[in-house]
Amino acid sequence: MATTLAVTSLLLGVLLPSPVAAFLLPSPWGYRCESGRCIKEVNNGIAVLVTLNQCKLTCGPFGVLWPQPQTAKLGADVVEFLPTNVFLTPLITDEVLPLLLEAFDIFKGNLEKHHPHYSSGSAPWSSHWSPSSAIHGVEVKVQVQGVETFLTLHTNESYELHIHTDGDKTTATIIAPNFFGARHALETLTQLVEYHENRGTLMIVRTASVYDVPAFKYRGLLLDTSRNFFSVAAIERTLDTMAANKLNTFHWHITDSHSFPLYLESLPNMAFYGAYTPSQIYHPHDVRHLVQYARVRGIRIVPELDAPAHVGNGWQWGETHGLGKLAVCVNKEPWESYCVEPPCGQLNLANPNMYTVMAKIYKELAQVFSPVDLFHFGGDEVNLNCWNTTEEITSWMTANNNSLDADAYYDQWGVFLNKAQKLFTESNNAVEVAGIVTASSLTVADRVEQYVNKSQFIIQMRVIRTTDPIIGELLRKNYRLIISNYDAWYLDCGVGDWLGEGNNWCSPYNSWQTVYDHSPHDIATRQTGSSRSDQIVGGEAAMWSEQVDESGLDAKLWPRGAALAERLWTNPRTNWQPAETRFIHHRQRLVKRGVQAERIQPEWCYQNEGACRRQQPLLPVLEKCLP
Repeated sequence: MATTLAVTSLLLGVLLPSPVAAFLLPSPWGYRCESGRCIKEVNNGIAVLVTLNQCKLTCGPFGVLWPQPQTAKLGADVVEFLPTNVFLTPLITDEVLPLLLEAFDIFKGNLEKHHPHYSSGSAPWSSHWSPSSAIHGVEVKVQVQGVETFLTLHTNESYELHIHTDGDKTTATIIAPNFFGARHALETLTQLVEYHENRGTLMIVRTASVYDVPAFKYRGLLLDTSRNFFSVAAIERTLDTMAANKLNTFHWHITDSHSFPLYLESLPNMAFYGAYTPSQIYHPHDVRHLVQYARVRGIRIVPELDAPAHVGNGWQWGETHGLGKLAVCVNKEPWESYCVEPPCGQLNLANPNMYTVMAKIYKELAQVFSPVDLFHFGGDEVNLNCWNTTEEITSWMTANNNSLDADAYYDQWGVFLNKAQKLFTESNNAVEVAGIVTASSLTVADRVEQYVNKSQFIIQMRVIRTTDPIIGELLRKNYRLIISNYDAWYLDCGVGDWLGEGNNWCSPYNSWQTVYDHSPHDIATRQTGSSRSDQIVGGEAAMWSEQVDESGLDAKLWPRGAALAERLWTNPRTNWQPAETRFIHHRQRLVKRGVQAERIQPEWCYQNEGACRRQQPLLPVLEKCLP
């Protein structure tokens, strides 16, 4: 026994001179693809096994592509190459070339991030590569005929991607009607590349054909920057991750009653009174930068100026500047009587100067977010008691022969909405764009047609349950909708109540499985008998920031935002289960790109696909473990 141990120790001493060296040796494990799963086995040299990365790249009909493309055919073999040997051949118009060059730089940067030791913009590509790996070239040929450089609801985001390898060269050919489809194809191409764990190179599938088009035109994510401030860098990181998931709309809920963090050159007092600190302000150059940053990544930014409720801090300067009260009920107590959460505040409908200020805000928003193709007017959670307990407003209502009942206030709310729409159109050089309003008491079935013009507005179903019949009622009235049901697509739910004991109002937590399985077309079909695909513009997940700032932003958004992305891009007919393996790998990919995405399963599960699925109810399993 002692002799055996001595020999074993000697052998280990020769083969493994140090703990570090032990991990430089090839893994004793290998993988083979069986029925779409990567099976882990001891690499005994008899069976043909590959590394985990290679297996995941080529196993199953879609490998690890996310979101799942509409159709794909991937080869089972890979070729190795180095990122320095990747080059672009653009076959495009001059208008599109600057955007494509930027997008290609992003693509090459993401290739670098496949390296496990990537840091600060570069990776240590140094190894004893085989001659074939060192010389293998990858040509990315991009064919775009269209000149479109700004995303709209009419943009065709489809693409084709074909990969062919001949000798020491792989050619990836992208064919798209415009830049945005081509950009999506570059993201797909990035996901057909992985790091080879044993050889220190990149590898790409030898052959592939992908035909792809999104199921929904509007694939959105809302970020609230009023309740807590988020830096430009945090928003950039969010846009980067949206691009990795082919989400195309960043809904920027910039202001609310809590703060007004946007600097306006014509109205500097808004930020002076409304920002939390002088350093927590978005300046015009920040906004313009983010609009361009998003565009290169295939994303539009939709600005929101929530009104007539959800205004307050930032609006207090009117009286000292001779404009009267621009907002009422600001910070009023007890808040429960005047708003849904503190601090309160609503626009002063009795003060005509309020519209003058609104026009100036709209003008600057139209300029810094130019060109605007969608604008969000907000419009939810108006508290009629706030207006009806404000003497200035009740006196104005009476002087104008209005009663003080709820219907009279709904009429004035409707007047405000249509004035706001006209003001924004005037501020946008008389170019009318689709407006978005949030579902509210104004959009209920027996009021909506009186106040909301269906040719001018899209209604966002936000503080609405999945089963709420209002969805079907609005669809039957031929309104266009954006789906954002809180019981599936609010990402801030399932935490402690910030206003007292217990859990927050929208609990429980919406898991990635819940997010994934939430189908707008299925909701429409259940309520109307038809998918209403021409009326459901798309969907959006919301990240309200009462209980999150940028320190926890990534883990709140991701990877659940990726589940949303596949629902809106692919609209799969299956539930979450067939997507689980790809989803877990995609989470790993996001982490490689610097996203602090929430962990889904232990690493062991990632390396042993399908082994972490519960086969029976949890309670009997726990009972077996009890004494």
